[in-house]
Amino acid sequence: CVHTENCFVPISEIIAVEETEFNKKQRNIGRWQKMAKLHAFTVYYVKKARNHRWRCSDATFWCVDEHLCNQWTQALKELLEMQKSRPKQLLVYINPYGGKRQGKRIYEQKVAPLFSLASISTDVVITEHANHAKDNLFEVNIYKYDGVVCVGGDGMFSEVMHGLIGRIQKDSGIDQNNPKASLVQCNIRIGIIPAGSTDCICYSTVGISDPVTSALHIIVGDCQPLDVSSVHHNDTFLKYSVSLLGYGFYGDILKDSEKKRWMGPMRYDYSGFKTFLSHHYYEGTIAYQPAKHTHGSPRDKESCRTGCYICKQSEKELAEQNKEHGLKHEEGEEEWKVIKGKFLAINAVSMSCACPRSPKGLSPAAHLADGSADLILVRKCSRFDFLRYLVRHTNQDDQFDFPFVDVYRVKCFQFTSKLSEDNESNVMDIGKKRFGQFCRDHPACCCNIVNSTWNCDGETLDSSAIEVRVHCQLMKLFARGIEEDCKDEAAHSQSSIEQLL
Repeated sequence: CVHTENCFVPISEIIAVEETEFNKKQRNIGRWQKMAKLHAFTVYYVKKARNHRWRCSDATFWCVDEHLCNQWTQALKELLEMQKSRPKQLLVYINPYGGKRQGKRIYEQKVAPLFSLASISTDVVITEHANHAKDNLFEVNIYKYDGVVCVGGDGMFSEVMHGLIGRIQKDSGIDQNNPKASLVQCNIRIGIIPAGSTDCICYSTVGISDPVTSALHIIVGDCQPLDVSSVHHNDTFLKYSVSLLGYGFYGDILKDSEKKRWMGPMRYDYSGFKTFLSHHYYEGTIAYQPAKHTHGSPRDKESCRTGCYICKQSEKELAEQNKEHGLKHEEGEEEWKVIKGKFLAINAVSMSCACPRSPKGLSPAAHLADGSADLILVRKCSRFDFLRYLVRHTNQDDQFDFPFVDVYRVKCFQFTSKLSEDNESNVMDIGKKRFGQFCRDHPACCCNIVNSTWNCDGETLDSSAIEVRVHCQLMKLFARGIEEDCKDEAAHSQSSIEQLL
């Protein structure tokens, strides 16, 4: 076989192999000119570009021996069949209203042709209203699919995640309203095709918000486990969270921006500036259990990357702890740490929450699958100091290096504010006293007493008093985490086109 340029591609990143019609233009190349008939096949593969961007490229090989050409085609197709992690049938939900209303166009023009090339069959559902996908996942036969794909933003992903995890718990007889329930792992992977106002989860698990890149990760069958936090209030299930739970500053931004959806994505900037100027702080009590099974720290310089050692070791350690003690026994024995104070922001993140504006995120060393969340407490401080803290999110400096910022790696926590309408808590009687109040920077404000709102992955929670528990690797994504260096990735595979040809 002959090809015009050298090409090194792992078998795991070949998308498809097809027989190719040899056209006259190609036939006029050099020494092949005089040959009567040529036979060819084309290999479609992942080509990696800068900033974690993937593209579909192709290389055509030709020879005069038809039998030899067919042999190579068949051999490569058989190798692709051996890639068992690849999906063959997908259920796709498209939100046509999210972001810039481009979801349907993005899927049809950029994603569907790639799925077709990779011989993936799809059942497509265009969502017509809120919770359409979530409700549908409780009705369809989800077990005939190799994965569920959502086309939209973080809100669409959240809806699909709630539907899929909820369905698995229902089929397994697990009561989601029990905050101490050991949830059943969801092995049906979720793929995210970014097409929304915010694509934080996609950015934090792939490294870029790009529909073609995400589609290719789905095609090659990547798998990234993901921690999921369950949020309860008084033994009632509220939500699942995979990125940010924010009270105070980020809760207030969301609450204000919801009234200004007509502004589009710009509403977050406007509400953020307005919330910063208002400088509200909230008094309350946090109780948490440290994540003793984890091998990392929120102050680490190393970030979570593809094949993360800390995630693997932490998962192993947690499994051993649970096997030895049992989940309920362990929780009862371990000590709860209690912190009271006045806070400008309380953030719990299960991933870095990186985005283009904040390349390192809220907690740069947070891990995707180590069974913990980073609890960040920003105490009452001056506007100038708070601005210094916010600016740190956009640069390389240590975000937690302030006297008014504390960070803890936790496996569960509770928060109760003085003004919670329903302030009973069932762990250590923490909520049985009314603590905390809303204030501003001047004394005259104390007559104006309200609560903040919890921002749960971009959606508001009705209750300010919550109990949060991290479930290690509860779900899986069609992603591989963020790669260290795209150029080196091919070296990790022993099987490649180069070795074959």
